Amino acid sequence: MLKTHLVAGLLALLVFAVPASAQYPNKPVTLVAPFAAGGDSDLSARNLAQAAQRFLGQPVVVVNRAGASGTIGSQSVRAAAPDGYTLLLARVGSHAVSTALDSKVPYKWNDFTFLSILEFNPFVCVVRGDSPYRTMGDLVDAIRKQPGKLAYASTGNTSLQFMGPQVLFGSTGLKSDAALHVPYKGSGDTTAALLGKQVDFQCNNLTTLVSQIKGGTFRALMTTTPKRLEDLPDVPTSRDLGWPDMEKVTGWSALYGPPGLPAEVTGRWAAVLRSLSGDPEWLAGNAKIGGVPGIMSAAETERFAKAQYEMYEALADKLKLKE
Repeated sequence: MLKTHLVAGLLALLVFAVPASAQYPNKPVTLVAPFAAGGDSDLSARNLAQAAQRFLGQPVVVVNRAGASGTIGSQSVRAAAPDGYTLLLARVGSHAVSTALDSKVPYKWNDFTFLSILEFNPFVCVVRGDSPYRTMGDLVDAIRKQPGKLAYASTGNTSLQFMGPQVLFGSTGLKSDAALHVPYKGSGDTTAALLGKQVDFQCNNLTTLVSQIKGGTFRALMTTTPKRLEDLPDVPTSRDLGWPDMEKVTGWSALYGPPGLPAEVTGRWAAVLRSLSGDPEWLAGNAKIGGVPGIMSAAETERFAKAQYEMYEALADKLKLKE
């Protein structure tokens, strides 16, 4: 009997000796998407949540916390407890562009625990289907011959839709004001502006424009992907056109956590993400939203995020855009 009690006591001690973090997760995980429902951030978050919970063993609940170009939701995660139960769907706009341009953003690009890049969103430049500009060369020549006359749409100075054309102008020897910049409130508005002939072109993530491109309403002139896209094999890449620097301009999503996540949490997510990289359901979800899978290690993710931040910081300095 004494021996039995001793064994039971030892087992109890072993149970209590296991740290809580080693049992992670033992409840649902909240994934904050810092933009409104229906956008690239939201679609990426929901694709991740649906697939990851099968490997994690707990539900992953997406919460949209939009506002201030993604900074409100991002800051809420930065301030969250570092226990792995509140994570962030980071985006290029909220974590590279905004942090490089706006000193009022309440966090720095590296104020988070990096977990992984999730996917890249191909960046494309388009005109209307009835536009006289048949190629990217036609468009660039027209901008050069009529400085300040042609207009392009974006969602503001801290958006990829503005920064992308600025990189294009630099790559082709054009001035930063070679075309007229017309800002709108959201991507839906920029699409409507091009459809309504209020602007002549726009550059944006493929996810936002793919239905109009496939329907013939828009004509894609260039992508910034290293290789031509399977769904758009006739659309040249920026490298094809002699502007390889444009490849740095791409949409992306990443999984971040609050600063100071413990190794048990980061290790668990590293294993989940490795499983996701070959998961047919997650890959199919990526294809559906126009994403190119890009799972990376935490260290690779940090290096990539740093390079993105530095590129936009240098461009902001050049154009005197810093606020």
